[in-house]
This record gives sequence, structure tokens and C-alpha cells, in this order.
Amino acid sequence: MSPVRRAFIAGHGRLPSGSAAKTAYDTLALVVEIEMQHAVILSVECTLATHLGRNFVCELLKGHSLRDGVDAMIDEIKLHYHGATKAALIAAIKDLEAEYERLSAT
Repeated sequence: MSPVRRAFIAGHGRLPSGSAAKTAYDTLALVVEIEMQHAVILSVECTLATHLGRNFVCELLKGHSLRDGVDAMIDEIKLHYHGATKAALIAAIKDLEAEYERLSAT
């Protein structure tokens, strides 16, 4: 069997009441495809309500390496994302990091 070259991992964060995404979901899901050698994020999807919001978050996070930690990604969200789900996105990023660490330990 060949070594794993890519992985799909997910992080979750609780959505605030009143956010558009809350009408469809209780938690925000942030899913990424990473290449395993350097843990670089290749693609991103999330359960934000609008297409623009999903694309915006995707562009902010794509290219970051989970191996470097998530502080830079969180800084990007804090600086550029001003939606009601900012805290849920940050929580999902932290959860994503924890999932990556579990995956890396195996």
C-alpha cells in the first residue's frame, strides 16, 4: 500500500444564534484537504450560509500549513472576516488543529 499523500479532516465550532448559518446548522463545519508531507491546506469548505462567505474563508485559509500551527490562520480571520460567525470559525480552526495532531500521531 502506498503512503498517504492527502487527507481530509474536519473541525467544528458552535454557531451563534442570529447568524444566517444557524438557521440550517447548530455547528459550523470547516473541512480541509491537506497534503500530508507538509500539511499544506489544498482546499477548504465550510458551512457558512453564503457562497461569498464560503469562498472568502477558503481563500484566507488555503495554502497555510497545519504543521506551523493555526495562529496565522486565526490572525487572518480576525483581521479580514467581520461576520457574526467569527468566533465559530476560530473554534473550528482550533478543532481542525486538534484533529490534525491526532492524525499525525497515528
